[in-house]
Amino acid sequence: MPTAKSTKPITEISSITADTVHIRPWQESDRPFLRTLYLHARRDAWPWLDGEEWQLEDFDAATRDEEIWVAVQNGHRLGFASVWTNDNFLHNLFVDPQYQRLGVGRLLLEQVQKTFTSTGSLKCLVKNRRAVEFYQRHGWHIEATGDAPDGEYYLMHYRLR
Repeated sequence: MPTAKSTKPITEISSITADTVHIRPWQESDRPFLRTLYLHARRDAWPWLDGEEWQLEDFDAATRDEEIWVAVQNGHRLGFASVWTNDNFLHNLFVDPQYQRLGVGRLLLEQVQKTFTSTGSLKCLVKNRRAVEFYQRHGWHIEATGDAPDGEYYLMHYRLR
């Protein structure tokens, strides 16, 4: 008996391998890798900032008391997102630079948006044009600008449908 073939389009990452990327809650065993990813991804995303003082432990402070989601494929951690759930505030979303532009960020963002109970918000540095465009492509809107120690930022919102 022939089997029916699925006509559902593949929406997961297929350009790396045919294996699916899974988004799961973080585990303590993720900490060493996520510390390293956070350090290197910030340096890659924000080359205009002086990252000499940044340390692996910055991840701990930046995600304290936040809900963290990890993108994993074949046991490899590709990126993470952290959310301050009380405020529906996306605080961090970083993807390993070698896995960017392959859909990992989109999958993390979709997971975060599912957790929102009302309008989501985030701050994105104005100079980080790739990230600003990424969020806008995924339904986020610039609401205001502000100044922070790392430079001017956009306050962006995502409204639940």
